[in-house]
Amino acid sequence: MSRTEVTLGTLMVLAQSGDRQAYRAVLETARGRLIVYFRRRLAADPGSAEDLVQDTLMAMHEKRATYDPSLPFGAWLHGIARYKLIDHYRRHKRRETVPIDDGAFVSEAGEAEAALARIDVEAMLARLPEKQAAAIRLIHLQGHTAREAAERLGAGESAVKVSAHRGLKAAAAHAAAHEEERS
Repeated sequence: MSRTEVTLGTLMVLAQSGDRQAYRAVLETARGRLIVYFRRRLAADPGSAEDLVQDTLMAMHEKRATYDPSLPFGAWLHGIARYKLIDHYRRHKRRETVPIDDGAFVSEAGEAEAALARIDVEAMLARLPEKQAAAIRLIHLQGHTAREAAERLGAGESAVKVSAHRGLKAAAAHAAAHEEERS
């Protein structure tokens, strides 16, 4: 452990026993580390980074009794921050997922192009094994969650995710090969 880790660990032990100055020092140091950690990961969203710093400090406060002085303070703090970041990604992934509606933004002039795009997608799906094509249709074209798709297909959620992933990967490889042939 580095000297800083030992110092922070010692301060945290003092804070656990009620030393307010030690706790204030731990919080200030943790805040600085958390700002760097979250800003690096959420550079495009500084507001969320600041919110996550506050959420992590609150969680750290609530879980301070779980700190084990035999382990590095930084690892303990990083674990809390990591879980907060994962929760953030989960919340925002759901909100940002929008089902694809092939005709929603198509002007009259672009209807022919949209029809061709649908044909291209269907042609691409026809080249895939049925399991993969069905998973892609349900998740990526119809906007179902992996869980909903799994229920409809009578398969496990993980299996459906894997099928969709493999199908997209195969389709991308086929499209890349097709582009090379055209060049």
